[in-house]
Amino acid sequence: MLNKHDPLDLAFQALADGSRRAMLARLARGPASVSELAQPLSMSLPAVMQHLSVLEGAGLVRSQKAGRTRTCNIEPAGLSLAEQWINQRRQEWEGHFDRLGEYLNTLKAEGDGNGK
Repeated sequence: MLNKHDPLDLAFQALADGSRRAMLARLARGPASVSELAQPLSMSLPAVMQHLSVLEGAGLVRSQKAGRTRTCNIEPAGLSLAEQWINQRRQEWEGHFDRLGEYLNTLKAEGDGNGK
């Protein structure tokens, strides 16, 4: 079951949606207003606001309002948690593949030594 309070679960839940990933990709280039984020998406402004709420709740985006304009910024620390988790899994699997490669080389060397 999804833990709605675990920061890693919240980050991956937010990243699971393509529209939210598109917003993050845009924000990676610099701050943007809500209307700028909504422009390339085929959805209403309230729907964009809901997606931004999920991103903010996950700690991936922060926004501030100045007058009538809400400007959003990416929150690198929020993405860092997901990146660390993925990198740990990558290191584990690289270790598994390294050990498998060593084992296969041992088998090959043993086979070569027996005249095979």
